[in-house]
Amino acid sequence: MFCLVVPSRIRGNLVSLYQLNIALGEVLGYAVAAIFVDVTGNWRYILGSSLVFSTILFVGMLFLPESPRFLMHKGKPVEAYGVWKQIRGFDTLEAKDEFLGMRQAVTAEHDEQQNTKKYAWMDFFTEPRARRAMVYANAMVFLGQFTGVNAVMYYMGVLMTKIGFDERTSVFMSLVGGGSLLIGAIPAVMYMEKFGRRYWANAMLPGFFIGLVLVGVGYTINYEEHPAAAEGVYLTGIILYMGFFGSYACLTWVIPAEVFPTYLRSYGMTTADANLFLCSFIVTYNFTAMMDSMTRIGLTLGFYGGIAAIGWFYQILFMPETKNKSLEEIDELFSRPTSVIVRQNIKSTAEVIRDLCHFRFKKVFSPEE
Repeated sequence: MFCLVVPSRIRGNLVSLYQLNIALGEVLGYAVAAIFVDVTGNWRYILGSSLVFSTILFVGMLFLPESPRFLMHKGKPVEAYGVWKQIRGFDTLEAKDEFLGMRQAVTAEHDEQQNTKKYAWMDFFTEPRARRAMVYANAMVFLGQFTGVNAVMYYMGVLMTKIGFDERTSVFMSLVGGGSLLIGAIPAVMYMEKFGRRYWANAMLPGFFIGLVLVGVGYTINYEEHPAAAEGVYLTGIILYMGFFGSYACLTWVIPAEVFPTYLRSYGMTTADANLFLCSFIVTYNFTAMMDSMTRIGLTLGFYGGIAAIGWFYQILFMPETKNKSLEEIDELFSRPTSVIVRQNIKSTAEVIRDLCHFRFKKVFSPEE
């Protein structure tokens, strides 16, 4: 919902808070496991602890208002005005302009739906603009899951035992990976809007690819002969992988939240979320079988690393920049043919390469607002 009402200049930062809180929850989960690791019947306490936070969420949801756009679509402009005033206010010209723009866009969408008498979700198949958003959002979700983060998170304790830690120590060492994911999300919350989605994705993905390389190298070191080296390289890889992925994973929520047409956003986000959980299930459920058949090195480097490498080139070619754009401007952006978006991306990539070759690092690494 907050994607629909926050100013465009901080939308990416604010939506990234969602991933930060997910990472915080995972760290707390590891911490609870570590607290009760020596307690008899500890699984009951670990499972029961989730009731504390789920209860807080349930109570908070009782006070959550509907979004102004939803209320506009339902023909309740007065209620929409009240929610917008409560959340954004009308003190600035930007807030007034966005509210009026939203109202005009919703009215036009509603009139079109009434005239055509068709199911809105059919536009994902018949309208190129909606289809591009669907493919783009779900491609980012796919890259976020099939590069292995949830499988690594769920099996963190098991993986720690594979590198040489005993079972008790591996529970505590799992906090290293979870903490890295949490810390990695912080820069996205602070700087997503400064650098932009395209810049952020293409900078973060190579970072966690390097982490995967080090994880694979860690597996090749004989633990019996060189325990410190094996553990050091492996943990360095995990920290880099989880840290950079913590920043990258924010795009899994930022991209789907802003690219769909407003009248299709509920359908699009539902599809993206379903795809996310399906991909997470596939990767996690098959993790042990894949590790046995591919070996641990083949899985981390060959499969996860391979998808990351392919995804990097996909992002360079097909990922448009939505930084600091209103939802209506994003709608106009995705109305362009894919070939136009690709040509623009190639042009911007060539410009970055020229700047790097001429040592204009400040221009590359410190983009203007």
